[in-house]
Amino acid sequence: MTITLAFDVYGTLIDPFGVSAKLSEYVGDKASQFAQVWRDKQIEYLFRRGLMRDYRDFSTCTRQALIFTNERLQTNLSAEAKDVLMSKYRLLPAYPAVPKALQQLKAKNCRMYAFSNGQPDDLEHLLEHAGLSAHLDGIVSVHEVQSYKPDPAVYKHFLDSTNAAASDTWLVSGNAFDIIGAHAAGWQTAWLKRDPAAVFDPWDIEPTITVVELVDLVDAL
Repeated sequence: MTITLAFDVYGTLIDPFGVSAKLSEYVGDKASQFAQVWRDKQIEYLFRRGLMRDYRDFSTCTRQALIFTNERLQTNLSAEAKDVLMSKYRLLPAYPAVPKALQQLKAKNCRMYAFSNGQPDDLEHLLEHAGLSAHLDGIVSVHEVQSYKPDPAVYKHFLDSTNAAASDTWLVSGNAFDIIGAHAAGWQTAWLKRDPAAVFDPWDIEPTITVVELVDLVDAL
C-alpha cells in the first residue's frame, strides 16, 4: 500500500503570517493584529463564496479581505501598499522545519502533493520560492472545481486528480476545518498543532493523529 499525502499549503507548509514584517512597515505595532484579521477574513470569504456557489479566485478573496481589514483597523493603506502586500503573498516563507520534514517523508516513498485553496500559478511560484517544489509530486488546486475546502467536491477532485483512494490518503493540515472536511470525505488526517493553545473544533470528530511539527509525521505514519 502506497500512502498519498495531501499537504495543505497556507498554514501548514507556508506561513501566512510571514507577511507581518512587511505589514509593520505600513501599520507599525498593528501588524500582528492586522495579519490575524486579514487571515481570518480571508478564510471567512472562502467559506462564504463556497456556500453561495459564487466563486472568485483565492487572490480576489485575499485582496477583498485586505481591503476589509484596512477599513476595519483604519490603517489608511495606499493602493500601492495594498499591491505590495498582495505581491508578498506569492513570496511567503515556509515554516522552518518543513523542508527537512518533506525530505524525510519523501524517503518513505510516500506520494506527496500540495493541496490548496490557492490558484495554480500562485502556488507554483510560492512553493518554488520557498524551496519546496522539488519535494512534491505535484500541486492540486481547488480552482478547477470552482469551490473551496471543505466542500466535499474539492476532496473528490484531489482523489480523481491523483488516482488515489480515500482510505490510503492522508490530509496534513494545520487548519481544523480542513481536517474535518477530509475526515467527512473518508480520508485519514494529521492535524498539525504548532500552537499549544490551538483548539480543535468540538464536532465529535477527531484527527487520526495530531503532531506538533511536520517532522513528527515521519515516525507516526
